[in-house]
Amino acid sequence: MSTAVRIHHFPKSGHAHRALVFAKLAGIAHERVFVDLAAGAHKTPDFLAMNPNGQVPVLEDGDVVVSDSNAILVYLARRYAPDWMPTDPVGEAAVQRWLTLAAGDIAFGSAAARLITVFGAPLDADFTATIANRAMQKLEQGLEGQDWLVGDRPTIADVAAYSYTAHAPEGNVSLAPYPNVRAWLARFEALDGFEPMPATAVGLVAE
Repeated sequence: MSTAVRIHHFPKSGHAHRALVFAKLAGIAHERVFVDLAAGAHKTPDFLAMNPNGQVPVLEDGDVVVSDSNAILVYLARRYAPDWMPTDPVGEAAVQRWLTLAAGDIAFGSAAARLITVFGAPLDADFTATIANRAMQKLEQGLEGQDWLVGDRPTIADVAAYSYTAHAPEGNVSLAPYPNVRAWLARFEALDGFEPMPATAVGLVAE
């Protein structure tokens, strides 16, 4: 790769963390472009031209612009890090299953629960806790007898599920009942190139 990709991010966004940590883990040269959400930088005409939803992260790779954290993972894996994305139909379908969980139950569960406790978001705490634990149970079952969510090595499925699962306790979602999940988080954090996310994250302006 002759030039680095640009990742527009906010450090405390778990969705942006997916893109950043994957670039680090996969050894993809990248430039980080800070988006000052508090100042409304994500609502400027220039930013909205890249992502009309006004959300981070956004990836620029030459003339290619990709928004949505899971879409960015797929793009980066396909173009620069093929070992992180299976090419066989069964493996790819298995990865997609976990990407859907990340965009569904994880987003509306542990990510949303943290919005309540950290930022006072007007959401239903009981509902988010229920969804979060449903996601945890799916991860726990999926990790039974194996180190990674798909196959015998980490994939973008693990990247997509990691950030908001690791930070679930900030939303009063305990990891104690899920030993497989806790062991998986430790394995992920031991990967060469891993970079942690700050202790609190903003999710209202991330996708």
